[in-house]
Amino acid sequence: IKVDAGATHLISQLFYDNEDFYRFLDKARAAGITVPIEAGIMPVRGAKSVRRMAERNASRIPDRLNTLLNKWGDDIQSLRAAGILYASEQIADLVAHDVDGVHLYSMNHPATTRRIWRNAEPLFRGTQG
Repeated sequence: IKVDAGATHLISQLFYDNEDFYRFLDKARAAGITVPIEAGIMPVRGAKSVRRMAERNASRIPDRLNTLLNKWGDDIQSLRAAGILYASEQIADLVAHDVDGVHLYSMNHPATTRRIWRNAEPLFRGTQG
């Protein structure tokens, strides 16, 4: 509907498992959607917020992320550090798969977004991402 209304690119809702995004992309392309689709990444800021956002957006929490939430859910500093690494690894995989772009949902936490960008920025050199 958005493309038919004139959208020239799309941003996905948040997801925590890249395989879910790749399946979505395959379905979108099979449906004839050819505009760029950016991957929407929500950095981990707290265990409760991840679980709440995943439930609200019908996003699956993969085992690997669930392990981090269980290990450091009560230690916000450690969980945020692990979350920055998790998002950075997600982005590395997305860039390696030549996605159309990545959108970081900063949710008023620019310091977290900057740290993730510092980790991922070298991967974008020479790409269209």
